[in-house]
Amino acid sequence: MTATAPAVAPPPTKPAPKSRTRRADHGGGRLAAVLLSPTFLVLALVIGYPLVSALRESLYQRGEGLDANGFVVNGEHFVGLRNYTDAFTGANGSRFWNAFGNTTFFTVTSVVLEAVIGLAMALVMHHALRGRALLRAGILVPWAVPTAVSGLLWRWIFDANGIANKLLGRQILWAADGWPAKWAVVIADTWKTAPFIGLLTLAGLQLIPAELHEAARVDGASAWVQFRKITLPLIKPALLVAVLFRLLDVLRMFDLPYLLVGNQKYSVQTLSVLAFNEANNLHYGPAAAYATLLFLYVVIVAYAFVKILGTDLIAEARTKTPERRRRSATRSLAGRGTPA
Repeated sequence: MTATAPAVAPPPTKPAPKSRTRRADHGGGRLAAVLLSPTFLVLALVIGYPLVSALRESLYQRGEGLDANGFVVNGEHFVGLRNYTDAFTGANGSRFWNAFGNTTFFTVTSVVLEAVIGLAMALVMHHALRGRALLRAGILVPWAVPTAVSGLLWRWIFDANGIANKLLGRQILWAADGWPAKWAVVIADTWKTAPFIGLLTLAGLQLIPAELHEAARVDGASAWVQFRKITLPLIKPALLVAVLFRLLDVLRMFDLPYLLVGNQKYSVQTLSVLAFNEANNLHYGPAAAYATLLFLYVVIVAYAFVKILGTDLIAEARTKTPERRRRSATRSLAGRGTPA
């Protein structure tokens, strides 16, 4: 009987020297910087330079003052923060606060309506029924229509002799100043962009495993409980990303109220329209101040939205694998108790 030789353990491998690791990391970082430098250059030219230029312009005024003889002062002169203080408290204060209120009203009202209608659209498009492809194409048509064309279309609909007044049986001046003009903008914006939220939400719905709803039905869960405990939590990342995109878009709204109602209409004047009008009147300093304030408003809203509702919405949507979705929904149903 032959005795087997004892197994010899392989010699331990030597760790790489720290200096070599540091050199490798340094080389990789340098390569990444070189590869990303064209992107950073383009961003600096497209975003950085206009932003710095607008900030500088907001601290100056040109062609807006008179000298001792009553002639317009040529050139530009430094005024510091006066353009900003005038926007809040000066002669332009009422126009700024009106535009700020209109922008906020359009943002809140339109995004809430679009989120609700878009979610309903996604549920309808996700349901297995005959002609589903044709239904999806029809729902997405408004999103494909350019905003300029959409504004002119709805201007014809809301005309004094248009189809809207004929359906309502009343004579409403939608294109005049007042609340009808506000609601005309909200209706037109909701019609156009609700399919966008529906499309992104539909992508989240299609990632939910079908066996989750089957297991919930076996447990006796109603359709409402399935929607509240399974569907809504699992599509939350996609829905929040869509709502965030729409928030940033509506805060910068310009073309729809400009084309649908008109330029000098007090009830639909947004911050973008106000800055545009000031620039058209050659008041570049106040126009740059309004644009800068709008930029700060967008940044604050986006930061607050992400901080309150989720720190990393895109990463959360990307890392929610079907297995994690299944475990999350199972825990949710387990804590539900008796089915409703």
